[in-house]
Amino acid sequence: MKKPVKNLFAGFDYIIVSLTLICSIFGIIIISSAVRSFDNSLKFILIQSLSLIIGVFLMVCVASFDYNKLTNSSKIIYSACFAVLLVVLFIGSGDEIGSKSWIRFGSFGIQPSEYVKIGMIISLSRIFSKTENINEPKSLLLVIIHILPIVALILMQPDFGTTMVFIVIVIGMLFVAGISYKYILSAIGIIGVSLPIIWQFLQDYQKNRILVFFNPESDPLGAGYHVIQSKIAIGSGEIFGKGLYHGTQTQLDFLPAKHTDFVFAVIGEELGLIGCIIAIALLISIVIRCIYISNIAKNSEGSYICVGIAFMMMGHIFENIGMCVGLMPVTGIPLPFFSYGGSSLIANFIAIGLVINVYKQRRRIIY
Repeated sequence: MKKPVKNLFAGFDYIIVSLTLICSIFGIIIISSAVRSFDNSLKFILIQSLSLIIGVFLMVCVASFDYNKLTNSSKIIYSACFAVLLVVLFIGSGDEIGSKSWIRFGSFGIQPSEYVKIGMIISLSRIFSKTENINEPKSLLLVIIHILPIVALILMQPDFGTTMVFIVIVIGMLFVAGISYKYILSAIGIIGVSLPIIWQFLQDYQKNRILVFFNPESDPLGAGYHVIQSKIAIGSGEIFGKGLYHGTQTQLDFLPAKHTDFVFAVIGEELGLIGCIIAIALLISIVIRCIYISNIAKNSEGSYICVGIAFMMMGHIFENIGMCVGLMPVTGIPLPFFSYGGSSLIANFIAIGLVINVYKQRRRIIY
């Protein structure tokens, strides 16, 4: 019995496993403080703890499955991603007016876009690994055709935050693939020209979030309320914080979405600058580890998978922390391993399982 279990965990990268577990446990502790004022606070802690157990289980399963078989099935994975996002448009629901990001079964809900990001990384890894020269117009067109339907479906939910993460993933993978700067500059120009058109398709609440990003005080009790309260919470924590479970903005419910989108503000208020630095250091260490493993992968597909996951994490980290401190518009993006949410936590562990899978099959196997 011991031998099969030992073989199951053989070759694991225990550094990245330790980092993700520390972040997740740290996150549950912060969530327990954030939901302390809720009537059903224990439910949130139990759901996040159960999600952690499920996430670790799936991480081990994914790590034990040959990632090359996944990339070989990239067309099936892509089709499944497209199909599930299509389903969301018809039966999806969400917290924002008009948004459709969740599929709910009673009190249980799944956010498919969290898992679609991983599916897209796998399918893009296959494309990039089979492309000899990414700077050929034909190659770039193939990438655009590949990502456009998925991004369009996510924008139709509408979910601007997840769309931004997708863009970060694609740009990061293109950069590693050796994309020419002329294409990058052209893309920036096209986006700049397209902004007025994109603006017309945004929902009112999304427009307000962007407008208050430049001046939160213009609507202090409306669209700017979240950012103002978040900045007050983080600033009032100073160096060492007010102490766990003792943050006034958090415990008196001045801080909205404190267990999800603005969990970093809870860290800042109750654990101070020191707590923020520790949280950021842990998350950046995970990103760095993903990049390191991409460099020792046995093939380009494995390398692109790790790079895609690294940029996925970076997109979430910078977007979430950025909106908490007023440097990014509020987009409803969770902080990996810290924010409350089963879909996000489980998806992140599946992603880490893929990275471990690549690590286990690296060029130099240590016996």
